[in-house]
Amino acid sequence: MALRNFINRNLLFSKCPLRTSQRLSHFTFVPDTVSASEGETQRMNLFQAINNSLDTALTSDPTAIIFGEDVAFGGVFRCTVGLQEKHGKSRVFNTPLCEQGIAGFGIGAATAGATAIAEIQFADYILPAFDQICNEAAKYRYRSGGIYDCGSLTIRAPCSAVGHGAVYHSQSPEAFFSHCPGLKVVVPRGPIKAKGLLLSCIRDKNPCIFLEPKILYRSAVEQVPVKEYTMPLSNADILVEGDDITLVGWGTQVHVLREVCQLAKDQLNVSCELIDLVTILPWDKETIAQSVKKTGRLLIAHEAPLTSGFGAEIAASIQRDCFLNLEAPIERVTGFDTPFPHMFEPFYMPDKWRCLEAVKRVVNY
Repeated sequence: MALRNFINRNLLFSKCPLRTSQRLSHFTFVPDTVSASEGETQRMNLFQAINNSLDTALTSDPTAIIFGEDVAFGGVFRCTVGLQEKHGKSRVFNTPLCEQGIAGFGIGAATAGATAIAEIQFADYILPAFDQICNEAAKYRYRSGGIYDCGSLTIRAPCSAVGHGAVYHSQSPEAFFSHCPGLKVVVPRGPIKAKGLLLSCIRDKNPCIFLEPKILYRSAVEQVPVKEYTMPLSNADILVEGDDITLVGWGTQVHVLREVCQLAKDQLNVSCELIDLVTILPWDKETIAQSVKKTGRLLIAHEAPLTSGFGAEIAASIQRDCFLNLEAPIERVTGFDTPFPHMFEPFYMPDKWRCLEAVKRVVNY
C-alpha cells in the first residue's frame, strides 16, 4: 500500500520536466583518493579492482582457490576474467549451479586448510546456501570449542539495484546475515574500498560475506593502489563532516546521501555529517554514536525493505545510547515492504529526493 501510494503520488507529477529528471537521477559517483604513500595507482572500475584483489590473493597465497558458477571464463560481471589462465584450472574453476553446494564446498575446503573464495552469481540466489553459511560456517569454530574452524572462507556476491533488475536481481540481503554471529558482512562503496576490504576479508580468520553493489561495477572508477592493499574491517568512514544531522548508509546509498548533503546545504542551510558504515557485522557503533551526540539527529538509508532492515538495528542501538542527545526521532528511508518491482523500481529506491524530504522532517521536528 505504501509503495502504491508513493507511485501514484509521483506519477501525478510525471508531466513536469523537473520531477521527471529528478526521478531518473539515481546518484552521482564521487571517487575516493588514496595517499601518495600508497605508491603507484592505476585507473580501475569496481570489477577491475575486485579482479586485482583476487589476483593478489592467488599470487600471495598458494592455498587460495576461487570457485563458483561461470568464474572460469570471468563470470557474468567479469570479476574473475583472466584468473584461470594465469593461475590454472585447479585454482579457478566452475561449480554446478547449486548455491548450497558452493557454500558447502567452501566450508570443507577452508576446514582442510585452503583459502576459499566463493562467488554466488547474484546475492538474490544466496538463500539456498543460507543453511550452510549460517548453521555451519558461522558456527563451526564455536561448536567445536575452537578445535576446528573454516575462517579462511570468503563468499562474494553482487547485490542491490541497477534500476531494472526487479524481483530476483536487485535485492540487498545484508540484514539476513547480520543476525548470524560468527560472520563478517562487508559492503564497499567504490573500487579502492573494494580492493582493500576484499583482501582483508580473504585474509581474515572468520567467514566473510562480501556484497558488491553491481551498479558500481562499471560506473565507479578510481585510482586504485597497484600493490598489496588492505583496509580495516568494522571501521565506519566519516566522509562529510557536519553539525545538524547524521546520515548513515552503505554501498550505493553512500553516493545518494552525499548528494543529499549538498542539497540540504544549498536548499535548507542544513549541515549534514555523512557516514559510510562499511561493515554491517560487526558494525562500528561508536563512530555513529559519537556523531549523533554531536548532531542530535540521525537518518539511515538503505535499499532493503524497511521492516527488519539493518537500519532498524542501528536505530535501536543509537536510541538506547544517545537518547538524551536526540532532538528528533530517528528516521529511516528504505525500500518498501514489497518484492522489488520491475517497471516501478525507480520509485522503490530511496533516492536523494526521498532522503531530502526525510532530512526536512527531522530538522523541522
